[in-house]
Amino acid sequence: MRHVVLIVNPYSSGVTWPQVAQIETVLRRSADVVRRQTEAPGHATELAREAAESADAIVVYSGDGTYNEAVNGVTRDVPFGFVPGGGASVMPRALGLPRDAVAAARTIATALADGRTRSISLGRVNGRRFLFAAGIGFDGEAVRRIEDRGRTADGRRANNLVFALAVVRSLLERRLRFDPQLEIEGYGRAAFVFVANGSPYTYAKRVPIAIAPEAQFELGLDLVAPIRVRRRSLVHTALSIVTGHTRNRSAVLYGHDLDRIEVACDGPMPLHADGEDLGDVAEAVFEAERGAVSVLV
Repeated sequence: MRHVVLIVNPYSSGVTWPQVAQIETVLRRSADVVRRQTEAPGHATELAREAAESADAIVVYSGDGTYNEAVNGVTRDVPFGFVPGGGASVMPRALGLPRDAVAAARTIATALADGRTRSISLGRVNGRRFLFAAGIGFDGEAVRRIEDRGRTADGRRANNLVFALAVVRSLLERRLRFDPQLEIEGYGRAAFVFVANGSPYTYAKRVPIAIAPEAQFELGLDLVAPIRVRRRSLVHTALSIVTGHTRNRSAVLYGHDLDRIEVACDGPMPLHADGEDLGDVAEAVFEAERGAVSVLV
């Protein structure tokens, strides 16, 4: 009988205890299940590291931040299952899993029983793994605004609407203007950087935001970096970015299936990975870790 460790973040916005019980029941049809619960930020990394010593698979029921923590705790190729329990849950949705947590768990359990996995690449930025997206500048600033709002009384983060308002506020404070403020080696100067390991980059409720539509989990990293943004070009630039129509645009730097991206900032700028604030950086190195992990899909 296979041994599965189920890591649950009870503070993720979509996690409920009745669903935890249902997910455990579903997984037990294919494996022995031991549940572990996160107690603080970063705890999932420790739990995943311990689980990887003996588990045949690790299933994480949480949001994207906890998925990120978990893959950063594992050095051997133990299969992962990602059950959607966050506000966006980008990773499981991008892998084609159902949005419903119990339905996703059923798919994962079937894949586990059949021995069916998909090998995917991961990204790294300054040594920190990420699953689907990372960014410097505007993107990281929006993430930080959400972090700065803190959490609700039950420990949950702000929802997608608050994130959207943070983006709007950032635009208004900059007076709808972004000048080149970093250098991407081999590409040139840009205002900010999106780096994608897969597509979509994120979701706005049910709507996928592509940004780098050619990015694939089996390939290297994709780069999208607007050179500058002005008030008169804001709407057009924003639409081209969110709809994934930036390739061959003179105002946007673009790279596909890259192994390494080196960025030097004019001054400290906010960096994020999978929606987690990693602080300010003056330099960043993004690397593709090809075939890094297997996922149950």
